[in-house]
Amino acid sequence: MPTPHTLKAVIPVAGLGTRFLPATKALPKEMLPVVDKPVIQYVVEEAVNSGLTDILMITGRNKNALENHFDRNFELEVKLEEKGDEMRLERVTRSTDLADIHYVRQGDPKGLGHAVLKARAHVGQQPFALLLGDDIIDAAEDLLTRMLTLNATTGSCVVALMEVPEDELSAYGVVRVEPTESPDVVRVTELVEKPAAGEAPSNLAIVGRYVLAPEIFDILEHQAPGRGGEIQLTDALQTLAAQSESPGVLGIVYRGSRHDTGDRLAYLKAVVEMALERGDLGPAFGAWLDDFVDARRGRG
Repeated sequence: MPTPHTLKAVIPVAGLGTRFLPATKALPKEMLPVVDKPVIQYVVEEAVNSGLTDILMITGRNKNALENHFDRNFELEVKLEEKGDEMRLERVTRSTDLADIHYVRQGDPKGLGHAVLKARAHVGQQPFALLLGDDIIDAAEDLLTRMLTLNATTGSCVVALMEVPEDELSAYGVVRVEPTESPDVVRVTELVEKPAAGEAPSNLAIVGRYVLAPEIFDILEHQAPGRGGEIQLTDALQTLAAQSESPGVLGIVYRGSRHDTGDRLAYLKAVVEMALERGDLGPAFGAWLDDFVDARRGRG
């Protein structure tokens, strides 16, 4: 059984980011900054902190900025070195030294399942982690590490689940579950991609983190288009969950902090919350924010 440190991570980043236009007309949505780091760096750092240093990004057109961010910038590094600005030099080179990052184009945008299938040649016949580039998970949590451990001990695919308000379920893959001996680990028995109002099997939704068995590739290769005419990973996991001879699909119910930076309002909340958590910015920003809120209330 491979250990987490030998596994690979896959991050799909081929989306167009239409909800953030015109900001994302020339800039990948994954490069939008949260305080002073782009969203994608938080995701890569999460993978690295869980022992995954071989990372494949599934890209699309106009994503060159992603590759540039994780590449060397010799001119900038020389300028910072000449100025003796070691703090900013370390910040610039950190993204370069984080991991061994590879890139492959998705080509036709046929859905998340299609993007995952593009990773087959790189991943090979071993489990792998899938991290969606929109979601930032609290760095203090060990969610991905726990998912990797659960996969290693059971052989099951593992998904991260969160309780979501009923009026938001139609934006997610939603699951029906059975309890296990562990209070926050459940067995997934049914998965539905973006259910219509009133048709969700529960209030538990999949949120941007997966550890997948290599068997998922064979299923995706023959998976018919589903919701939106796309190859849905949720549908492939449903097929796997229904196979009596397979280890099936397990879920970890996560109750920590998570930011969906693919949504404009949630993105703004992420910037504020994560700035307040910073030791170098939080106190001054928090004091200003208190004054700003008080002033707005006064005007009301």
